[in-house]
Amino acid sequence: MVESVRQDLRFGARTLRRSPGWFVGVVLTVALGIGLATAVFTIAEALLIRPLPVRAQDQLVVLWGITRDGRTDHFPLLYDDAREFARRAQTLQQVEFFAYGGAQPVPIRIDAGIVRLRRSLVSGGYFDLLGTRPMLGRALRPEDDVRGAAPVAVLSYSAWQRFFGSAPNVVGQQIVLHYDDTRYTIVGVMPRGLDYPQGVEFWTPVVPNSRPLGDQPIYAELNAIGRLRDGMSVSQAQEEMTRFFARAKSVSWGVRGVAHAFARDVVGDARPAVLAFAAAAGLLLLITCINVANLLLVRGLARIREVAMRTALGASRARIIGQLLIESMLIAVSGGLAGACLAAAAVRGFIALAPAGTPRLGEIHVTGQVVTGAIAITTVATLLFALGPALMTSRVELQAALRAGTPQSGGGRGSRLATNALVVGQMMLTVVVLSAAGLLTRSLIALERVNVAFDPARLTVAELALPREYMGDASRQVAMLEQLLPRLEAMPGVRSVAPVLTPPLAEVGGVFGRIPAEGQSEADIARNPAVTYELASPSYFTTFGIQLLMGRTFTDADRAGALPVVILSRSAANQYWPGADPIGKRLVRGKTDFFTVVGVVEDTHYRDLRNPRPSIYLPLRQSIFPFSPTTLVIATDARAPNFAAELRRVVTEVAPGVAVAAVVPFESFVASSLAQPRLNALLLMLFAGASLALAAVGLFGVVATTVRQRTRELAVRAALGATPADLRRAVLTQAVSLGAAGATLGVLASLATMRAFATLIFGVNPTDAPTLGAVCVLLLCVTFVAAVLPARRAQRVDPMLALRSD
Repeated sequence: MVESVRQDLRFGARTLRRSPGWFVGVVLTVALGIGLATAVFTIAEALLIRPLPVRAQDQLVVLWGITRDGRTDHFPLLYDDAREFARRAQTLQQVEFFAYGGAQPVPIRIDAGIVRLRRSLVSGGYFDLLGTRPMLGRALRPEDDVRGAAPVAVLSYSAWQRFFGSAPNVVGQQIVLHYDDTRYTIVGVMPRGLDYPQGVEFWTPVVPNSRPLGDQPIYAELNAIGRLRDGMSVSQAQEEMTRFFARAKSVSWGVRGVAHAFARDVVGDARPAVLAFAAAAGLLLLITCINVANLLLVRGLARIREVAMRTALGASRARIIGQLLIESMLIAVSGGLAGACLAAAAVRGFIALAPAGTPRLGEIHVTGQVVTGAIAITTVATLLFALGPALMTSRVELQAALRAGTPQSGGGRGSRLATNALVVGQMMLTVVVLSAAGLLTRSLIALERVNVAFDPARLTVAELALPREYMGDASRQVAMLEQLLPRLEAMPGVRSVAPVLTPPLAEVGGVFGRIPAEGQSEADIARNPAVTYELASPSYFTTFGIQLLMGRTFTDADRAGALPVVILSRSAANQYWPGADPIGKRLVRGKTDFFTVVGVVEDTHYRDLRNPRPSIYLPLRQSIFPFSPTTLVIATDARAPNFAAELRRVVTEVAPGVAVAAVVPFESFVASSLAQPRLNALLLMLFAGASLALAAVGLFGVVATTVRQRTRELAVRAALGATPADLRRAVLTQAVSLGAAGATLGVLASLATMRAFATLIFGVNPTDAPTLGAVCVLLLCVTFVAAVLPARRAQRVDPMLALRSD
């Protein structure tokens, strides 16, 4: 038995060596499909399947609110409400909290320099709830989260590596918060993989880092995280949060609860994309297997006479099938090894191209288990798909096969139908992948063409780090800005400068609320939009180039003691007073305070690239907030080579102690927002191109084989007067008919499946007709090109030679 297998292996290797072109082609086909599929499954396993370093992650749930009109999809809990919810919760056995804004960058002094680390405020029992043990030191405790507690911090694994060189003695060292000189003692380092909230670099307790606001002694905006009780579900926790919002005293407008499984929330926006890639990889793997089956069947039909000879010499059908399967196994192993190498390269490419903030990126790598699995999957899949061609090839009519003196003989109607069906199936799946790639590409183009209402190319964003003496003193901050702005605007190439509350495109963390208009009823107030508050200096709208639609912008006269005024964005004005002139109308703040509308400006995409948010602009000198902006947006004619250095010099001269923590082109924020859509489109285009290439190879093999099998028929037709053009047309017609059938079925499949991509696309319908039409045209063009060579061979058939050989 062993010797028989060895003989079959040697014979199979010699047979494959006699067809090097075919062998290389089929191995590359296997490698392409298996390699890309393995790479995507590696990424999906790291992001979606691999357990997080927490205890019983399936029991963890994250909760916040959403307004009933859906305009504010991330509504926080205030500190007192969060504590009350924790006391009342029936679906959760333990409830803790973390900052609503997630991980926010703060200026930290390290080694006499200032760096920005992303900090998240969390409750004292946060790590106990997660069940995560630190790799160094200890975690935060409830006694750390009270007034008067010593400032402590826990580092993430990545921050420990980047900023502390993985020093084992980091516990006990201090990091200093620049703006108030708070010295955090590092008490622990969390294990690799705990990156929650996403991007966090160190955690500190909520209470010691929260300041009072108004009548609230502790002001903090929080999300809740809890562990489900036995028998409770995520939906039940969401219902409980909705009931709590309905009776919470601090919430006067409609909010309902939102609850997500912890693991899903960790992956966040990457989850739909990863699932889409996994689906595309699955389709590509299926196309690969179909193509391999087709290539094996095509080659088997060309070997009918060889099989007949071996049968005549006494070889059993089982021995012939075994020999053919061993040849397929050799192909599978070779393709699997090549595919493993391709998978490793593809994973490295993904890591290099992945947008900043992709969750768990450092944990994505091809392991020995993945390589072994890829080879095993390839071998099993190839053998399974090779079994059908092996059975068909081994089923020969001995006398008919030997009587036909040409290798082209063989392959009846059933064989032709099988190969044609496989090609049509390949093309159908290719249309599905191409359609998805086309939708994402058109969506990306639509995002890149969004009219943001200002020109990002001439804007620069500078982040200021204020020292302790400015903190909690908004008037002093405004005075500093009033001194700084004229000096900055006097810099060469600077047109104007505008302070802003938060950096651009910060979808979470902006200041928002719902404010009534004068004379509105309770029902009208409930329908008011959730608006984003922006502080604007007189130069704000000039700096951004935002169009004034009616009224006026702010002036130096709009200061404390003057008439309180506001400017509305167009969508906010239309929400409050649809079809009416809003100038002179008033918004109500509290019971006796009013804001008079003095202007309306165009909507912008400053907060969200996909959707402009209704906005209310308040004058910087009439701010209702106990803080002032520390982010500057600077409009320039052209960025000088030493612009950042000159900016830092001017800031230091005007406001000693104030540091410039970062100087970033505005376009980089836009690029960050486009990074994930660009990656999505790029990867799916890669899958689509691979699928199209495999479909073309499969079609070429079928048409070429058909031409060989029809040599006698074509010769007879030529002898009866058919011209070379007639013969070429016959072959092309067959190929195009297969392509048309595949395209038709593919369009139907795309219409049924493309709605699953709704969360990934922007500005295009999931069943977009132009995209489907373009995909069909592309497929038919590729079909035509793949059939040209076999068609040219058909038109060169010499009827005398063909009929003589027969």
